[in-house]
Amino acid sequence: MLSFIVLVLISYVVGSIPSSVWVGKVTKGIDLREHGSGNAGATNTFRVLGWKAGVFVVIIDFIKGLTATLWVMKLAPYFGELPQWFMDGNESVLKIILGFTAVIGHTLPIFAQFRGGKGMLTACGMLFGVEPISIGIATTTFLVVMFSSRYVSLASIISSIVYPIMLLILKFGFGMNISYVLIVLATLLCVFLIYKHRSNITRLKAGNENKIPAFWKKSEK
Repeated sequence: MLSFIVLVLISYVVGSIPSSVWVGKVTKGIDLREHGSGNAGATNTFRVLGWKAGVFVVIIDFIKGLTATLWVMKLAPYFGELPQWFMDGNESVLKIILGFTAVIGHTLPIFAQFRGGKGMLTACGMLFGVEPISIGIATTTFLVVMFSSRYVSLASIISSIVYPIMLLILKFGFGMNISYVLIVLATLLCVFLIYKHRSNITRLKAGNENKIPAFWKKSEK
């Protein structure tokens, strides 16, 4: 049990790395959470600090989730044996728990006064490390919605809903061996991410949500 607790704590610490906050302080000497939308995420980083800083934050936040699911559990032998249940063919469940903990760390980071981002990229990295097909479809959905609407928040909300639905389709429609634990946690993660986007939903309804810049030349009326 000690090993499991230590792995959870490590995953939380990994997720707590506030990449956007630190990049803002290093490059501009500012707290990103006091500028733009006030969110410590990649979208606000692009808006306030530019595309280079934004790309860096995207990569780091994705890697945080991927690290928790793929590599943190490999540290288990250094802290003692895992509970027997995890050793009886339930390694994927451990990956899910560790990845989910990293997402919590991203949204409530110990290194940034527990004021983090919404967790979408870290969740994407986590889920890619667990089951790449469904998260690949959800990521494609995210990109299609983002480029067509230019609302990152809307793309995040829709793709987070698509992900657990795809898990159900792959399991019951195509007979893939997907854990019920993953389906339940993916559903909980979807609810959690939608909750974190509640202010964005309010702005979307009001028609004043921030858009990303257009990637094509087009005059807006």
